[in-house]
Amino acid sequence: MTTLTPVATRSQATPLTSSAIKSILRKPSTVLGRRSREEDGESSDGLPGSSPAKKRKTVMFNDKLNMIKEFGGKTLDDAKREVKQALEGHARGDDEDYDGLKEIFSPSPKRTIVEEEDADAPQPQDLQVYVVALTSHAPLLDRSCSGLIRAVLSCTWLDRDDVLARAYIQLLAALSAKVSFRQQALSMMVEKFTETRSSTVQVVPGFPPVDSETKKERLHLGLKYLLELYADARPMILDIVTHNFPHTEESKTRHMEYIDHLLRLKVDKPDLERDIMELILSRLVKLDVEMTLDLENDDDETTRAVLRQLEASNAKSDDEDDDAMSDADSDDEDEEESDEQTRRILLLKSKLETMDAILDLLFSIYDPVFADPDSPEALATFEDLLTDFVNVILPHLKSRHTQYLLFKFAMKSNRLMEMFIGTLFNIAFQSTRAPVVKQAAVAYLASFTARGARVQSDQVQLIAQTFLDYIDHYRNTHTSCRGPDIRRYGQYYAYFQGLLYIFCFRWRDLIDRDEVPASFDWDDPASFLGQDLPWMKGLRQRLQVNIASKLNPLKCCSPIIVDEFARLSHHLRLIYIYPQIEKNKTIHLSQFFTSSYATGGALRDSGFEFDHENWTHIEACFPFDPFQLPVAKRWLDLDKNYVEWRSIAMLEKGGDDDSDSEDDDDDDDVSEDGMGEIGDASDYESDEEVEVGGVDHDDESTDEERDDGYHGSFRRI
Repeated sequence: MTTLTPVATRSQATPLTSSAIKSILRKPSTVLGRRSREEDGESSDGLPGSSPAKKRKTVMFNDKLNMIKEFGGKTLDDAKREVKQALEGHARGDDEDYDGLKEIFSPSPKRTIVEEEDADAPQPQDLQVYVVALTSHAPLLDRSCSGLIRAVLSCTWLDRDDVLARAYIQLLAALSAKVSFRQQALSMMVEKFTETRSSTVQVVPGFPPVDSETKKERLHLGLKYLLELYADARPMILDIVTHNFPHTEESKTRHMEYIDHLLRLKVDKPDLERDIMELILSRLVKLDVEMTLDLENDDDETTRAVLRQLEASNAKSDDEDDDAMSDADSDDEDEEESDEQTRRILLLKSKLETMDAILDLLFSIYDPVFADPDSPEALATFEDLLTDFVNVILPHLKSRHTQYLLFKFAMKSNRLMEMFIGTLFNIAFQSTRAPVVKQAAVAYLASFTARGARVQSDQVQLIAQTFLDYIDHYRNTHTSCRGPDIRRYGQYYAYFQGLLYIFCFRWRDLIDRDEVPASFDWDDPASFLGQDLPWMKGLRQRLQVNIASKLNPLKCCSPIIVDEFARLSHHLRLIYIYPQIEKNKTIHLSQFFTSSYATGGALRDSGFEFDHENWTHIEACFPFDPFQLPVAKRWLDLDKNYVEWRSIAMLEKGGDDDSDSEDDDDDDDVSEDGMGEIGDASDYESDEEVEVGGVDHDDESTDEERDDGYHGSFRRI
């Protein structure tokens, strides 16, 4: 249990000019407030009986009670009697002394400044003796004293000296004996999480300024003390920190200050670590998903404007940025003069910066743990990350960047990689999981396999083989299928689309290397074109059977992925699927929908249209699309860990005369190298160039230039 160390002498922060404390009780009181000259050198009416220069004023702690014994010449016993009389009078309905006690803890603005002409008025230093006195009478406080409790909790205790801070913590502990007051005390302390910034300076008259770090230490000393003193404070504090977490619209500085306090709380109470890290991660995912949806709903011009703002912001120093964003509403006056579009751009920029800063912090926290990726500590930490991934990240397929925590550290060792892949397979095949979660797991598997540079060829083949086994089993158990139906067979289409996606990135790993002639150059994809390649056993035949089945996966998979697969598989002589693509153009999915949708009744009731792409195709949303947060990106070592899309020059030069579907080279959908939008899963609707970081990512990229720019920034299908 935390021990509040007794202080034998007065803190240096306590002013030497403190006056005698004026009683909070009214003048006609009896012996309360009367002291003998022998006790403190004052007359019975409270006037000084000796020169102030000769008067000794000290702060003392009782070693047993750990409380102030005397302050400013007023004994603790006298202060206790005054407080007791005020509380007892309040219980009888006489609030004059009670109101005076409240005023001591929450002084009016006029009393925050020491008035030299009113030497008899209570001074800011007088609060200490009443804190200790009220502590001894805390059992007398009940719900009827809510006004006094509010005054006590609103006093500026962090901005005074260390002696008062420790005495105040003892008062909070005494008040917290009652559950209702305990909740209020913890809430007050959490609310101060965002009030300890260095830019937030609140000077109490008569006391020197208190630096930010000292205020944080005092705050967490109190939190730790209460959490150790009361067992049920643990669930309370978790509920409170969750409720008070900054909203996504609030500034980066406010978010980071709050998270800093959460991390300090984690250190003070290690048993809260898992809950605190999950809270931070869940709020990061919420911000991540909001950003994805916001940018999907905005036009390209807004997206480009956000990118320009973000780029300009990165050129500034952190101090300049923090000053600009120090308060959540610091830009209100400027925004009133801006149009709605400008305000939205600034808000999106602020969200991006906040997300970038939080993820950068998380990388910095976890990275040292994985210095030895196979150590027991690293394995245990990765298991915790996997748990958070399953509970927090996986259900939100729109998350764009948070999942890179798993990507980075899974790339650290083969064991961690297998743990991640195994977790995804377990979820994908778990019958009790919701279909949307199982499909998300498949998307993660495909994206991780396609993008993970450290995923070896034998692992790629094993995952592709598992996908093939699943779609074959599914097809064989659904022989009654009448035709493609994304609502009924969504899981099947998710696996098939994942297989196509893996092929587009890792097709060389699906070739039997032992059977490839030595003349082939593995670093030159063009050397494989037009050759009869020894593909992984069963790949060609099993793809053909499934494509020709009534499930018709090419009809329900994303057209962008299907088109790129068609192009690659044709030039690599794996399979020719353009006739099936053309045939699918004449198939209307509505004829295969069942139940009330077959009659159109449900559609008429809801105004639903089958032409909406979300109901006719699996979404081309792959979680490990290129990471674009400028600050946090430094942790990923993408050159070694990430597979970027690179074009095959001969495919772009020669075109394709075998299918009308490629006569226009897909100019309306994909960039010249054909895979940019699949690689990015981003702005498929637009073929406009986007300027990012002074580089134009347009259709004139070189043969070997990767096409992993923004292409509409963080937008996805």
